[in-house]
Amino acid sequence: MTHRFDLRVYYEDTDLAGIVYYANYLKFIERARSEWIAALGVDQMALKRAAGVVFAVRRVVADYLRPAHFGDALSVVSRLTAVSGARFEIDQQVLRGDSVLFAAEVTVVCLGANGAAARIPAEIRRLLAQDLA
Repeated sequence: MTHRFDLRVYYEDTDLAGIVYYANYLKFIERARSEWIAALGVDQMALKRAAGVVFAVRRVVADYLRPAHFGDALSVVSRLTAVSGARFEIDQQVLRGDSVLFAAEVTVVCLGANGAAARIPAEIRRLLAQDLA
């Protein structure tokens, strides 16, 4: 299954040439992941309070393919590709219409209060597994 998050490029997202600054693509895909997790029914702040765990990005492999510009309407498409006991992997693309501008493979890990890897709570793994199917 895929999740779609729409956004518009604001002036603050761009450099002097009106092109999206490269680091802002990471912000765009982070927002999309947060919205995807929320759409699954996961309240990350409640998860932290109740189970003492949080999600953190462990690895990003990114390809910058085409520039986005001030005023562009973009979509971030996210697709879960793998789930294990303490992590999940997600492919994300930033699109303008049908054109892929940016693509990333992201590994997200579950961390306990001490900052060490922790198992994803069973209920969350179940929700993720349903999204993977």
